[in-house]
Amino acid sequence: MPDRDRPHPFPPLVLIHGMWDTPGVFDPLKRQLAGRRGPLLIPHLPHRFGLTPIAVQAGLLATHIDASFGLEQPIDLLGFSMGGVIARAWIQLLGGHRRTRRLISVGSPQQGTLTAGPWPRWPLAGIADLKTGSPLLQRLNANLTTLQDVDCCSFYCEPDLMVMPAWRAVLPIGPGKNLPVRYHHQLMSHPAALKALVDELLRP
Repeated sequence: MPDRDRPHPFPPLVLIHGMWDTPGVFDPLKRQLAGRRGPLLIPHLPHRFGLTPIAVQAGLLATHIDASFGLEQPIDLLGFSMGGVIARAWIQLLGGHRRTRRLISVGSPQQGTLTAGPWPRWPLAGIADLKTGSPLLQRLNANLTTLQDVDCCSFYCEPDLMVMPAWRAVLPIGPGKNLPVRYHHQLMSHPAALKALVDELLRP
């Protein structure tokens, strides 16, 4: 049958951008995938410069996923920067674990970051959620049951001024891989990073 009529060997892939980013941050990754993953959902989440709490953004993500794929279709998720924590909050707090096959976290402060330390909870609730030991991260880390059946993988880089220290970008479950890039946004643009991400996304 023609390639366009063949079913994709993978479930749908949801890409979640970070703060100060747009869905366009994934354009280099899309080019490298060259149609080998699909269908793709790349929602725009209005972080409002860090004003919107991560739990609220996870709810918006849920709305996009349900509208695109229904309530039961299994999916994979890749979250970049804050997007990885949003994806994790959807999985652990909003029932996303029941349909998530794989979670790929890229440069996401899953254990908090010193960069968020100076920012006040009001009005910057979204940034404050990324403080080390924030109530949100404590809640996520206190019960990992909903992550145990999800295939988890983390990518990070040293140095990364957005996630400090860099090891805090690793999920509490699954391997962490240090990529040979020099700064945060190269995780989504450098050829070495893109190759590693594509290899992971095409892993059976």
